[in-house]
Amino acid sequence: MTPQAHKRSRLTTRLVAAAAALLLGGGGTALIAAGASADGADENGAAQSDGPAAVASTVSCPDVGDRLRQVPRGAQLPVSRGLAALDRQVAAAYEKMTAGGRGGGTGAVLQQLQQQREKTIGTMANAIGRSAPRPDALLNMSACELKPTGQPISVGEQQGEGDAAQQDQQGQQDQQGQQGQQGQQGQQGQQGQQGQQGQQGQEDAQQGQDGGAKLPPGGPSPDDFADILSVQPNAQQPPQGDGASTGTFVSECGVNEEGHFNSDNVIVTPGVSNGAHHTHDYVGNESTDAFSTDESLAASGTTCGNGDLSTYYWPVLRTLDGTSEHKPGAGHDGNVGSVLTPSDVKLTFSGSQAGDVTAMPRFLRIITGDAKAFTNGPANANASWSCVGFEDRQLKDKYPICPDGADVVRTFNFQSCWDGQNTDSANHRTHVAFAQEDGSCPAGFRAIPQLQEKITYDVPAGEQFAVDSFPEQLHKPVTDHGDFINVMPEQLMDEAVDCINSGRDCG
Repeated sequence: MTPQAHKRSRLTTRLVAAAAALLLGGGGTALIAAGASADGADENGAAQSDGPAAVASTVSCPDVGDRLRQVPRGAQLPVSRGLAALDRQVAAAYEKMTAGGRGGGTGAVLQQLQQQREKTIGTMANAIGRSAPRPDALLNMSACELKPTGQPISVGEQQGEGDAAQQDQQGQQDQQGQQGQQGQQGQQGQQGQQGQQGQQGQEDAQQGQDGGAKLPPGGPSPDDFADILSVQPNAQQPPQGDGASTGTFVSECGVNEEGHFNSDNVIVTPGVSNGAHHTHDYVGNESTDAFSTDESLAASGTTCGNGDLSTYYWPVLRTLDGTSEHKPGAGHDGNVGSVLTPSDVKLTFSGSQAGDVTAMPRFLRIITGDAKAFTNGPANANASWSCVGFEDRQLKDKYPICPDGADVVRTFNFQSCWDGQNTDSANHRTHVAFAQEDGSCPAGFRAIPQLQEKITYDVPAGEQFAVDSFPEQLHKPVTDHGDFINVMPEQLMDEAVDCINSGRDCG
């Protein structure tokens, strides 16, 4: 592991300034006048308002996939294709809204999006209805709205959002002169101090630590980062009951040295290429992609040293260094920057604070976190961020700014209660659950080993970073998520359970 020499002596200031420059310079987010309705846009797509400010916004749509409760086998592929189509439609609408007026007025874009969603959801409902009750309630989820990101933007910028970067480079002058350029603010004379910060941030974004890096459009924002030293210790160990299972079982599966990447999601959108719209990192099973089956996974090789064939995957972390690959899941979907290979990946299965655990069924699928948590809300968000040496301080909705020499750590704790029957569910959530406060499982569920994925990164000194995301989710840390398919041979799973229940550390 390479030490992070001289990391971030000025990074807090540079990071906030650079991200402010990104957002205040247009940043790839849709703009609508503060307080105006979506229909209050002119024919060129610029929001109409007499007020002095606008806010950056993104597209927010009801999550149809989360509302699914029953998908018959014969409807699974049409539903999977429908969910992928809904994501493409939202991404396309978001792109139109960030095209500086070239995509039509905001109201028109949202209306077109609703029509597309109505058709797609109807097709999904028809497929389900052929062999199960038709889920007509889904048809009420076609309308979308704008979700403000909370970042103010001057009205002057709306008129040239599509050429925001060019506008910044032209160097509009502040009315007070001595406070410098306000290309980022786009409105002369407004808050010269912010203009200075915007100018410095733009210089940092363009030049970077090594001269030449540019921040990507579409996030993250200054508010998405926090100095870990400013966070009070908040991590608490759950109390252990008298019968707690205290052992652990570790699978060592490498750090994806082989470069197993794709933008598929075999759990959520099986059978659909680029179903994730962002790139996933994989360890464990060597064959996982959108078209994997239980049979193909069981016949695959693995990167795990103990013969664990399970699939472990998560969105890649990128340094925002200005590089871009125009391919699905990367620049094609708004995810730019160099992919960081983890310096360490630790996969640990642990026990229940309330008692023994039972074996997971083979091919059990679990997702933790929510890739759409920025627009869905944090109910299913579950990733946390910290720094090596400071893991008693955990951040749920911020990226950490780490001290010199401290690597970035992201952690996923998976659900540890299973319904005893199903290896998956229609929304990929209801067949598993988190333990209750006392460690016991909800009624009808049984305790299984709890997977924790802990992924560590040696982020280059001075570099900003973000997870891959759906375009409209703006690379928010709250959208981080992890995925797991248990393909352990039954004998290995039994060994793991025995280790955990007997209080031993194995693997």
